[in-house]
Amino acid sequence: MISFSAPTFRLLGPLAASAALLCAGVAHAQITPTTPPVFPPPAPPVGDTVAAVNTQEFATPSVVGMGPSKGLIFHYERVPRFNVTSDGKVVGLQDYSSEATKNARLVIKGYIPMLNRPHLKLILGVNYEREEFKFRQKPTGYELYDNIENKGLKNLGTQLAVIRPVNEVNWYIFRVKGELSGDYTSSELSVRDYLRVSSEFLYGWKRSPMFSWGVGLQLGYTFGRQSIYPAVLYNRTFNNRWGVEALFPARITARYNASPRSLFFAGYSVDGLNYIVKLREPLRREGAIDLRTLELRETEVKFRGRWEREIYDFLWFGLEGGYRYNYAFDAFDRTNDNRVKIIDSKLAGAPYASLELFIVPPRKFLKKTVDKAPKP
Repeated sequence: MISFSAPTFRLLGPLAASAALLCAGVAHAQITPTTPPVFPPPAPPVGDTVAAVNTQEFATPSVVGMGPSKGLIFHYERVPRFNVTSDGKVVGLQDYSSEATKNARLVIKGYIPMLNRPHLKLILGVNYEREEFKFRQKPTGYELYDNIENKGLKNLGTQLAVIRPVNEVNWYIFRVKGELSGDYTSSELSVRDYLRVSSEFLYGWKRSPMFSWGVGLQLGYTFGRQSIYPAVLYNRTFNNRWGVEALFPARITARYNASPRSLFFAGYSVDGLNYIVKLREPLRREGAIDLRTLELRETEVKFRGRWEREIYDFLWFGLEGGYRYNYAFDAFDRTNDNRVKIIDSKLAGAPYASLELFIVPPRKFLKKTVDKAPKP
């Protein structure tokens, strides 16, 4: 998914200055000329690409009031106990029922501005994610779960976002992302086996500093299997307190600006992951070749509330909690072109909580950027 920066903000100083700050884990900054500002620089929603800034001459997708730009993100999420049931869909595979005692995710992301021009911005992003499961019985005796409990599920990726303001009204964004996704270890990592590629394109209109919208297409794994689906972006700030940030159907979030240092969010998000799982022991099927590799498709819907708060100048934290509904956790035959479902699993819905720390541009740098910005 994509993240955006505020349309009414001025451009940064020299690109070298931005790169220097990011070496310390800080993303490039921007300021809003409105008086009083709803909030200085806008932030990309979780899981998206950091965007660049804009002058009054060029449009961008973001609006006044979005939170601070995130340069370096540390995120930890935990789900308590929940029931797990699996139904073998082919002859020879058993059914399984148990309880997961742990489901945790660690996410680390960073963003670097490669180019920051009024008419073109290039943002490089990197990410590492690890998802872990633990089950009540160990070993479970069910090959799929024993495998992911022992090795975990990982994503190691990089992405490039191109933000192209066309004029005062129009803009477009293109993003491409490649990830190594699966249960690999360093000794068995194969780019060809684990590579997953996603991309998106959005074209939009900036109606005012408070309202921007766009339409486009996304190619990705939001719904488990790689597919193309339409996307509608809608970013709008209604007043000094309320706003909405949406990239439908993947997410819709309402925003409340309690103060320049405290923001609240509520809404839903659809998260999809696609892992390659190489089994230590093959799955044996009657009348068919034993399976050694599975494609695991995970799709979940989160109904969530979130609070972001400044700790000190460039350091913020985010607290999030809500309810996770698991739509799918299914294993498919990766070796077959028709992608036959091998295991149909259900993870029971459960509450979840997460803690996030992220670095934003220091206020001193924001002030210097304003002082050096050319006057309109």
